[in-house]
Amino acid sequence: MIRLIASLFSNLALMGLVGFGVLIALIRTYADDLPSHQELDNYQPDMLTRVYSGEGDVIAEFARERRVFVPIDEVPDLVKDAFISAEDKNFYSHPGIDAAGIAKAIARFAQARAQGRPARLSGASTITQQVMKNFLLTSERELERKIKEAILAFRVEGAMTKDEILELYLNDIFLGARSHGIVAAAENYFGKTLEDLTPEEAAYLAALPKAPSDYHPIRQYDRAITRRNYVLREMAENGALDPPSYQQARAEPLETILGERRPTVIGGERPDYFSGEVRRQLLREVGESNLYRGGLTVRATVDPALQALAGDVLREALENYDRAQGVLRAPVARIEAIASGAEADWRAAMAATRVPRDIPEWLPGVVIGLGNTTALVGVPGTEDAAEGRAPGEIRLSAAVERQWLASTHLRDARPRGPQDIWSVGDIVYVKKTGDDWTLRQIPEVQGAFMAMEPDSGRVYALQGGFSYEYSTFNRATQANRQPGSSFKPFVYAAALDVGYTPETIVLDAPISLGEGEELWRPKNSSGKFYGPSTLRTGLEQSRNLMTVRIAQAVGMDRIADYAERFGVYEDMPQHLSYALGAGETTLWNIVAAYSMFANGGKRVVPTVIDRVQDRHGETLYSHDPRQCRGCDARTFGQNRTPVLFDGRRQIMDPNTAFEIVSMLEGVVSVGTAASTVGGLGFPVAGKTGTTNDSKDAWFVGFTDQMVAGCFIGFDNPRSLGKRAYGGTLCGPVFKSFMREAMKDRAPGEFRPKGGTGVVQMKLHRETGERLPSDATGPDVVVEAFSLGEAPEILVESTLALLDDTELFGALGEDLPYLLPEGDDTPLGESLTTGSGGTPLEPKNVGLGTGGLY
Repeated sequence: MIRLIASLFSNLALMGLVGFGVLIALIRTYADDLPSHQELDNYQPDMLTRVYSGEGDVIAEFARERRVFVPIDEVPDLVKDAFISAEDKNFYSHPGIDAAGIAKAIARFAQARAQGRPARLSGASTITQQVMKNFLLTSERELERKIKEAILAFRVEGAMTKDEILELYLNDIFLGARSHGIVAAAENYFGKTLEDLTPEEAAYLAALPKAPSDYHPIRQYDRAITRRNYVLREMAENGALDPPSYQQARAEPLETILGERRPTVIGGERPDYFSGEVRRQLLREVGESNLYRGGLTVRATVDPALQALAGDVLREALENYDRAQGVLRAPVARIEAIASGAEADWRAAMAATRVPRDIPEWLPGVVIGLGNTTALVGVPGTEDAAEGRAPGEIRLSAAVERQWLASTHLRDARPRGPQDIWSVGDIVYVKKTGDDWTLRQIPEVQGAFMAMEPDSGRVYALQGGFSYEYSTFNRATQANRQPGSSFKPFVYAAALDVGYTPETIVLDAPISLGEGEELWRPKNSSGKFYGPSTLRTGLEQSRNLMTVRIAQAVGMDRIADYAERFGVYEDMPQHLSYALGAGETTLWNIVAAYSMFANGGKRVVPTVIDRVQDRHGETLYSHDPRQCRGCDARTFGQNRTPVLFDGRRQIMDPNTAFEIVSMLEGVVSVGTAASTVGGLGFPVAGKTGTTNDSKDAWFVGFTDQMVAGCFIGFDNPRSLGKRAYGGTLCGPVFKSFMREAMKDRAPGEFRPKGGTGVVQMKLHRETGERLPSDATGPDVVVEAFSLGEAPEILVESTLALLDDTELFGALGEDLPYLLPEGDDTPLGESLTTGSGGTPLEPKNVGLGTGGLY
């Protein structure tokens, strides 16, 4: 017996020595080629970038991998216990590898091989080993990798704490559903934060590292429940759950939000034009790698309420225009399986069909039947069954739709019944209006709207079209269009800065420029001309002929300089037609330029981003360039008043800016925008713009607190119609927006901002005569003049002091007064001067063609 025991002991010792030698050999073989565990000290996981509104709501996320890093001390014990129980119950006690786990894995492997079953050496990896595999190793042969994992696990356990290792694991592990890390998984599967997870939800997440695709909560529900319950049992055995909590959690069903229609961003809205512009600006400011992998925190300038309002008012205008055309176009899509009469589940077919779903109150549906007077439409989300119909089925009345449809995609004739309007399989939009469902369609006409703060350039709202999911092209920032008369204030600003005043008289009469076939004859939009008029009247009534004369006198080089200084154009050609808005620019540029009138002539750059911080809280980008003395933590409160330095560049005389604002107020009160924008009840200034053949319609306006602009036109420019103008199409959009936007603000009077001071006095609107201070009436205007420019005496009539030759020579410059061929009527017989306020209109004058207005 003694010899037997000694022999056994000797053999064991020998085996131990051999095993130790093999272990040393393996370590020497693999250790030298292993990466350094010290790389983990500099580990920077790819993290998603989140964009927040001013209220702290998430409005957008950008990432290659959806991961949000969370420090280990912020991970609830319930979540940590779930993962440790599922993956490595001895985590806090082993030195990096679990000998007992390895022995069990070897035994399972040997048993499977003995029984002739496929065998894999699995189940022995600790959390530490899994971290080594994920961070430092590649997908090599299994045994070789296991050896490397073990070596690195020993090393890292001596260099890092258990909590640091667990932190790396929980933030990097892939858990399916595009979820990297536990924070993203909690949001994607349950729409919750870690703190809100229940025991059964935490257990399900902990069940996923083994094989996420094998435990899908919908496709492999039973397997997912079995694995989840296993984790719950392990948690109970390890003391993480008491028996009642374990039994209750085990009895709960597995309910996730996968497959549900929900916002693309947890806690936020669908991607829209604003978040799209945020992405473009971030790419420019921080680069692609930082955007998608850097875990940035971005503070956006958006006001969610104003953004929603901008979308509503623009969509309403576009839909009203489209509906007034009375044309039904092809459906947004078709489901051929339903159209062919094949057996098809329309709900499943609709769910699988990609159509825009970001239009408020509009629901997409599929035509599943046609009657004599109605169409039966399947609409997901409308579950109220009625009149024997199944849930989700509604009826559209052909009689209602015929009221506005002049033609259909089937034939150019007035529809007589449902078959002329709809076809089975068509995907259409419907909207609940009172007790009826009515047909809707995405307009062909498009547009844009933008609102910003004039002093800082912070953009509150940015709507670049009817539907972002229908077209991501942002017409506010990417569409170059002719601004038409909305460019004229920059011409008048240049004139004021070289000595003109709002009451300077300029001739409004036909002109002809060029030679031969290149002759250009601009005209006013009314087709008329009005003789000598003040600058104020010229801008208020958007007189093209006056604007061309002013541009010729001031010089297109000076006007081009103003346009570039204001950011309307980068390199403006010095063509006279550009004075009427013939160049192309964006709504973004025009609205920003108008803000410089509103803020007293300070250069501002619009932005959708306030600040960008990296994952450590360091500021990478801040839009506000101002420096503040006395605002840092060391000096604040030391009996020193903080001083904020304004670094904005003054690009025009503040007095000129105020004079332009006063003239633009007149556009809204008595000018081209009076009927569609006036009457808001607070001071508003702005300018309409319409191009040749009404291809582009604009209105840009502002209060003392906010600048906003609208553009409407077809993507492939064509006429909007004879009665389509900036005032009639865009004016109401601006008015509807401002009426709501100013309810929570207190817009005040426009006031001069800086400068050497202005003098205000009452003048006659048409003639420029100075009037007594007690004068009243519709022809009385309070005019602003820079010091030294104001008239000192009351004038009976400025025009009466000049004879005809002096009048046209002085005010017409070198632009000839054009009479039709063969008409030798003396100028004195067709023009009279005076102060009666009646438009002065020469008779029998040919107007030619062309021009913007």
